[in-house]
Amino acid sequence: MPSNEQIKQIRQIEIRAKALVNDIFSGEYHSVFKGRGMAFSEVREYQPGDDIRSIDWNVTARFGHPFVKIFEEERELTVMLIVDMSSSMGFGSLHKTKQQIAAELSGVLAFSALQNNDKVGLILFTDKIEKFVPPRKGKSHVLRIIREVLTFEPQAKQTNIKSALEFFNHAIKKKSIAFLVSDFMDLGYEKIIKTVSKKHDLISIPITDPRELSIPKGGLIRVYDAESDIVRHLDTSSQSVQAWFNETLKRRLEIRKSIFISSGVDSIEVNIKEDDNESYIKPMINFFKMREKRW
Repeated sequence: MPSNEQIKQIRQIEIRAKALVNDIFSGEYHSVFKGRGMAFSEVREYQPGDDIRSIDWNVTARFGHPFVKIFEEERELTVMLIVDMSSSMGFGSLHKTKQQIAAELSGVLAFSALQNNDKVGLILFTDKIEKFVPPRKGKSHVLRIIREVLTFEPQAKQTNIKSALEFFNHAIKKKSIAFLVSDFMDLGYEKIIKTVSKKHDLISIPITDPRELSIPKGGLIRVYDAESDIVRHLDTSSQSVQAWFNETLKRRLEIRKSIFISSGVDSIEVNIKEDDNESYIKPMINFFKMREKRW
């Protein structure tokens, strides 16, 4: 059971997510994520300018004058949240951890789906599948998803994006919208991400803490790897150490970007800041604007 503090956090995320969806994201979500196709709605009498290919010949023959079929967008979609629960997601140098930000993002996306009558499901992963919540509708279901992302305690520590995407691809047969939320501290998922993106609309959401982008020049520091439990000591005043860190970071980000581009996967880059508007609201707004321009 969640603690009183966690229940309070879940409630805060619910209030914030609902407000963001109502004020900002509901319309954008609806316009960007299309339904599976067009579904028959009704027939009406032919009007000048109607496409003659839409004439319903059976009804026309019955009444002796032309009727046309009316189609509406088939709206119901399945949204899957694939969220990294590895130990590195528990890191946070500001007021929130990456896992807490992931919970807020999940809340916004899940309430957006709920507002548009779409199903939403959840996959929590480390180097194995920790939990699978099948897609459903309803407010209580959305609150469960927020609770799981915020409070879940995984059994494993490390990250395996490849296995998470393989599980998702097998578990969800129909085309869906999938958000992969992770800090992407992993390699070896290049092939599967291409496979998944051909079947589903896959969007990556890399979450980065500011302390991961630089190291302070404070002399000898102790560095702990939460996923491997390895402890290292680095002399951050050394120019060679600073150069090694910057080059390693640059290469990791370049590889990640290259994988997304070559796989046709859109990305919402979330860099945690003191102001949450800067952390993920603006990047999400920019994502929706980009999608609207494209389509």
